[in-house]
Amino acid sequence: MALINLRKISLGFGSPRLLEAIDLQIEKGERVCLVGRNGAGKSTLMRLISGEVQPDGGEISFAPGLKAAVLSQEIPKDLKGTVFDVITGGLGDVHGLMNEYHAAVAALEAGGEKALAEFERIHHELETKGAWLSTQQVETVISRLKLPADAEFSELSGGYKRRVLLGRALVAEPDLLLLDEPTNHLDLEAIDWIEEFLLGYRGTLLFVTHDRMLMQRLATRIIELDRGRLLNWQCDYGEYLKRKENLLNSEAQQNALFDKKLSEEEAWVRQGVKARRTRNEGRVRALLEMRRERSERRELEGSARIRSQETDISGKLVIEAKGIGFSYGDNDRPVIKDFSTVIIRGDKVGIMGANGSGKTTLLNLLLGKLEPTAGTVRLGTRLEVSYFDQLRAVLDEERTVQDNIADGNDQVIIDGRPRHVIGYLQDFLFTPDRARTPVKVLSGGERNRLLLAKLFARPSNLLVMDEPTNDLDIETLDLLEEIIAEYPGTVLLVSHDRTFLNNVVTSTMVFENNELNEYIGGYDDWLRQRQEAGDKGGKKARKEKSKKDRSVKLGFKEERELSDLPGRIEALESEQSALFSAVSDPGLYRQGGQKAAEVKARLDEVEAALKACYSRWEELQAIKDASTGA
Repeated sequence: MALINLRKISLGFGSPRLLEAIDLQIEKGERVCLVGRNGAGKSTLMRLISGEVQPDGGEISFAPGLKAAVLSQEIPKDLKGTVFDVITGGLGDVHGLMNEYHAAVAALEAGGEKALAEFERIHHELETKGAWLSTQQVETVISRLKLPADAEFSELSGGYKRRVLLGRALVAEPDLLLLDEPTNHLDLEAIDWIEEFLLGYRGTLLFVTHDRMLMQRLATRIIELDRGRLLNWQCDYGEYLKRKENLLNSEAQQNALFDKKLSEEEAWVRQGVKARRTRNEGRVRALLEMRRERSERRELEGSARIRSQETDISGKLVIEAKGIGFSYGDNDRPVIKDFSTVIIRGDKVGIMGANGSGKTTLLNLLLGKLEPTAGTVRLGTRLEVSYFDQLRAVLDEERTVQDNIADGNDQVIIDGRPRHVIGYLQDFLFTPDRARTPVKVLSGGERNRLLLAKLFARPSNLLVMDEPTNDLDIETLDLLEEIIAEYPGTVLLVSHDRTFLNNVVTSTMVFENNELNEYIGGYDDWLRQRQEAGDKGGKKARKEKSKKDRSVKLGFKEERELSDLPGRIEALESEQSALFSAVSDPGLYRQGGQKAAEVKARLDEVEAALKACYSRWEELQAIKDASTGA
């Protein structure tokens, strides 16, 4: 028998409904990931299963004796007491008695007959109520999660608080564990820990996450909430992406055929007399049914349309740091010590490290907002900086969404042309009504989209992004990746999203083992290089584009190649322009399919050659500029 069985479940807080007669079964031992757009109803479905809300229609049944526990997305603000207190709260009725037992053990260690008598009393009461095994379970969970039992919960870091709440959920030994964004706001160390723990968990999991690497490693099945329907994908995340794309393409084709047929029938019925003939009454009824079906169709929600604005290019050198160090007090351990780097135009640098390690401090040093206590920082010329703040300090909570973007004006300037602020915000999935809403009522995902809208509303050549991926759905994450990858300027990016780092950055700066090191590539590249270096400081795995490498002078052949490249690029651009004109000319296709295919193939070759020429020119020019100090 399935642990959970949902039949024809419907629920809505308006129109359209979040859930439209959905069915779901979860079997013992499965690790099921629930995906869907922001606002699709994922958290609502989790609350339905946990019993927090009731459906408008349908039936939910559970296996006899099923025990379920929930790890919510947010950390409760009013939760107080020691780690032991919080974890025993997951045991319900014996919570108070368990706390008395823990205090009695501490008193017993101090000695005294009175303490011994109190310990024996509580021990006897635990045995009488059959709660002794629960005591052992709490101690086992605390040990397994490596938690400080007597530490105050309120004083722990966010990562440790999530660990404690996971222990609170696990202590009752649930058959089903419900996890809503378990890695949200955790650093890489905490994410790695919780991922390994869940991979070894023997119970059943239903979880929501936007962490694509966690999803790929953990999920044995994916279920998707899409426009009120629940779709089942019996595969991992990578295969789901392929099947989902095929499904959307098929759906688009079917809708196009349906709409064409409906248009033809609407044209027929307007002819009047022919439609009223008795023998055509069936066709009229079929048309009415098609109209009803079309009116009930729920279209796929639009995706955010994000693009950056270009400004004047910066100088080749963007930032140079020499032997910088920083500490917040004379007696404090330095946050950064003896670190040097050179960042040139077009670099996309990821910054990783545990929470509180100094990532934001490093950004402020590199941008000149903080003076280093040792060493120097030199900024390049013509820098236009746009800053994405993880604390959302740039948003005014009391003002509306549109006022935060346009400062009370009706228009914003995009690519040198005025555009109405409401239309601009619709690119970031804000409806006109939502655009007039105060920022203080926005969800986490909406706030991040607003920050992106504010970020890209101004031209820049240096993007600084501090945790931009929190609370974004997967579609918006994918789009943001494309924007950053194609961004012609320089990017400094702080993130704990491992997939995002792998797909975007060209190098990483990592706080590890009480020092700051630099590596080539993204998250997986860092893991590999750290392993190769024996994980002993990482100095041997410094990235290859060091200042020493950049200062190598061009040889005679390379100087000649650099001088010839502009002419080569100009010739390719002229040919590309001619080919574009050819493929847009209808006459080409009257010459036969083979001719059109040849022209398109040549266009692809020219575009590839142009890309290679631009890349080589950038490489050679960077070496020349560095050697001459430009």
